[in-house]
Amino acid sequence: MESIDLLVVDDEPGIRSGIERILRNFTVSFPFIDEEISYNVIMAATGEEAIDIIKQKPPAIVLLDNKLPGIQGVDVLDYINSNVPNVLVMMITSYASLDLAVKATNIGAYDFVPKPFTPQELKTSVENITKHYLLRRMTRKLHREGKQVRFQFLTVLSHELKSPLNAVEGYLKMMQNKEAGDSIDGYMEFIDRSLARVKSMRGLIMDLLDLTHIESDKRSRTLREIDLTLVARTSVETMMPMAIQRDVTITLDADEPQVVLADSDDMEILFNNLISNAVKYNVSGGWVKCKVLREKSFVCICVSDSGIGIEQEDISKLFNEFTRIKNPMSKGVSGSGLGLSIVKRIAEMYGAEIKVESTPGKGSTFSIFIPVPSVDQLNEGI
Repeated sequence: MESIDLLVVDDEPGIRSGIERILRNFTVSFPFIDEEISYNVIMAATGEEAIDIIKQKPPAIVLLDNKLPGIQGVDVLDYINSNVPNVLVMMITSYASLDLAVKATNIGAYDFVPKPFTPQELKTSVENITKHYLLRRMTRKLHREGKQVRFQFLTVLSHELKSPLNAVEGYLKMMQNKEAGDSIDGYMEFIDRSLARVKSMRGLIMDLLDLTHIESDKRSRTLREIDLTLVARTSVETMMPMAIQRDVTITLDADEPQVVLADSDDMEILFNNLISNAVKYNVSGGWVKCKVLREKSFVCICVSDSGIGIEQEDISKLFNEFTRIKNPMSKGVSGSGLGLSIVKRIAEMYGAEIKVESTPGKGSTFSIFIPVPSVDQLNEGI
């Protein structure tokens, strides 16, 4: 249970103690949060005392009487607006001062509650302002995370695109200056290296597009019965040229059709990312084994490799966006750090479970368990 600080500013001891009693065991819950919210009630008898408390540790919510000895409630409100605008203020006012309360809401107070009030009236008002506080907090968090993701995106983009672009530019200038003579044969190595750089950049761009489509949910998704064995075979054939270049053998153990209700593009993206990672982070003369098999009410996709492996403490980081595990053996491997995060997003969309087993220097196994709807569920359209 989360407890948030609520400051009561009122010169009447009865009002302060009454609010504390009403909120002492009061909790609220909302569908957009996982835990209940309780209140840590803090009390101040004057505006000056309230400002001192706010300076030390700003509360989430302030219940503020306007008529106070010394500085008035609107002065405290002005201080909050100028210094801690994230604090939400609800005015406590008498019926005779409703005009003043309305004015206070116009200059920054969230709402007002007239006194005398019943316990239920106070609870309803506090619940409403708490909901607004939590929604604003979530919005700020999403905004911060969005900035962080954009920063990570730009960092990865600049790092991953700058070097290959510089290399391609350098090769083109060498060809422009005819530094290898007049024959095209003298430039084949430059062309091959340039094409490799372009391929790497294209991979990064496609990963970003896949992630954007999945996150925004704007890509049309067609759910139908598809055979994962056929999808796996297509992915193996697609990755075979890269495997041959890296001297890695790919095998597929999936003779029987394994049908699931899914979008074929989603499953192809999932297989391509798992197999390409297994090939890229492998060793010369290594192997990649793919299996598609039925286990009770699941179809299991299993991709094993004889690659460099992953430390146990790094496994939990694998599926974060823009994350690449530091390993001296993978220093020369290009990648966006998005492939496994895309795999995770797709798996989550289908209620699938991912398991990773890995031993440094010996290889890794990624297993994805996709639920298979029963006949009754299919008939019901689930």
